[in-house]
Amino acid sequence: MKHKQIEEAAALLRSAQKVVALTGAGISTPSGVPDFRSDTGIWQNHNPFDIAALTAFRRDPQRFYRWFRPLLERMIAAQPNPAHQALARLEQSGRLHALVTQNIDGLHQRAGSREVYELHGNIRGATCLECEQQIPGERVVAKARRGAALHCSCGGAYKPDIVLFEELLPRGLVWLAQRAFDTADLVIIAGTSLEVAPVCDMPLAALRRGAKLIIINQGETYLDEQADVVLRADVVHALPAIVEQLQDKKLEQQPVVNHHQSFATS
Repeated sequence: MKHKQIEEAAALLRSAQKVVALTGAGISTPSGVPDFRSDTGIWQNHNPFDIAALTAFRRDPQRFYRWFRPLLERMIAAQPNPAHQALARLEQSGRLHALVTQNIDGLHQRAGSREVYELHGNIRGATCLECEQQIPGERVVAKARRGAALHCSCGGAYKPDIVLFEELLPRGLVWLAQRAFDTADLVIIAGTSLEVAPVCDMPLAALRRGAKLIIINQGETYLDEQADVVLRADVVHALPAIVEQLQDKKLEQQPVVNHHQSFATS
């Protein structure tokens, strides 16, 4: 990780008016949450369509929860790391206007981020697949930690509000996320290899409008050549370093327009 790149990223943040961040599994692996697609990821030992597809869940929800239990335990035990906290500080300073994430662990909110669009869902709620009754996720989590499925009074199985294979992303959140990118003048991509559609294509709208791009990821992405700064580094080190660079120059004290403005109301 080069200090010059940190300074360049901080300079881009200093001059930006609307910053949007996109995060993936790489921001949570330092907290102990495993990723899915790397050489050591979850899908190396499992076919996702056999377990984590909607058809598979309907066929055997018990099998899904037996598979899901170790991942669930890791997410429950995880704590926000310095990368999550750095993004929360950027939002609190008024610089970051929206955070789009593919993660389901809720660590961004626990770090203090507020404007978070969880496009792949979360474990804070659950929905019956038959009657669509919704319940707090704690009830399903308690059952899932025993490797068992929770069933509704109608007989249907409750599914955590996470997006499985064969499911569409939540339409409302997709609209909010895309609107955020449509109006951004700087995009930060952190901890994602940009391999999962349609989320991986969302930053393109900002780039077509001339937005600047910072990529922080240990592996290559298809947008590297279009980026203004590429940090081939662990986000847990790079993001705090960028924020510290801002603080060293006391940039967070400068007035910023539309502090904490929600894209839902802008």
